[in-house]
Amino acid sequence: MKGQKGEQNKLLTGGDSLMAYETEDQETQYCFPDINSSCVKGQRSRYEYIIMYVFFSLLSAWTVFLNLLVIISISHFKKLHTPTNMIILSLAVADLFVGLIVMPVEAVRLIETCWYFGDTFCGLFLIVMALLGSTSLSNLVLIAADRYVAVCHPLLYPQKITITKTLISICVCCFISLAYSTVIVFQNKHLESSNITDVCYGECGFYPTFIFIVFDEIYSFLLPCILIITAYVRIFYVAFKQVKVINSLMKGGKCVTEGSVKRKSESKAALTLGIIVTVYLLCYIPYYISSIIGPTVISPDTMTYLLWAFYVSCGLNPLIYALFYHWFKISVKHILTLKILEPASSLLDIFTA
Repeated sequence: MKGQKGEQNKLLTGGDSLMAYETEDQETQYCFPDINSSCVKGQRSRYEYIIMYVFFSLLSAWTVFLNLLVIISISHFKKLHTPTNMIILSLAVADLFVGLIVMPVEAVRLIETCWYFGDTFCGLFLIVMALLGSTSLSNLVLIAADRYVAVCHPLLYPQKITITKTLISICVCCFISLAYSTVIVFQNKHLESSNITDVCYGECGFYPTFIFIVFDEIYSFLLPCILIITAYVRIFYVAFKQVKVINSLMKGGKCVTEGSVKRKSESKAALTLGIIVTVYLLCYIPYYISSIIGPTVISPDTMTYLLWAFYVSCGLNPLIYALFYHWFKISVKHILTLKILEPASSLLDIFTA
């Protein structure tokens, strides 16, 4: 009788290869069948596997490609070597690694519903995830600080904000993010090992304590968001007043100085970067709040959607640059047509080209 049922399954599924995923009696599948403490493996059809792998592969490749264009543009053209663009470059590098490392690994874990990469790589992966998330958030804080000085204190900007100081700030933020990420992951592994009965084999999860949740809420959520939102409220208020004054002078036929035009340009740049910050926070805040509340209130599927919405935001920044920055359109054109290989192409005035 059992053999007859097996033959019926082969006819329904089209062969032996699908028997591991589609059975009439819905037998429980395990990530590691030979291990008693193995996690249960989710079941998917062949078409689900194909569609999901293709979709996430394209999403990962798209994120890497777009951010690589940003990195090449800012690195190659000398005219783009400004303090603001150094922060944008740092943000693009973090987003590129999200598409290159985090997205593929997370996609495999989501599709296979099991962790097949071992405990060591699990720890490293959690460190990378925390590092990239913290680095991206610190870059947004630096962008807010940069735009605040540029718009609210334009005369002090050249002295206060230089490329050297900006690069030092980026390196300090990366070091703090790395140290913080390493500490929380080691704390997580220690807690997991002391409470191993609640963890099945084939899972790579994070198990924070209440004290850590409170500290992380302040460090990774409340403090950065308060700084960013406060800075941009002030920026937009000052920028609105400056643009209003400049427009009134132009309508009155009065002479507009070069400094006034530059302040208007800085205000436009602040608006563009403000859109990037807003998109990131709109994707970051819901996921972070949901992760604090926990799986008892938020369903796993909802958490997955919010997590991938956060990942997708890493591929949106270059699209915003393309919409608002003329220099990015020109640089992409030079990159795709291989004009950057020409002699002295790095000296091109990308703003007037």
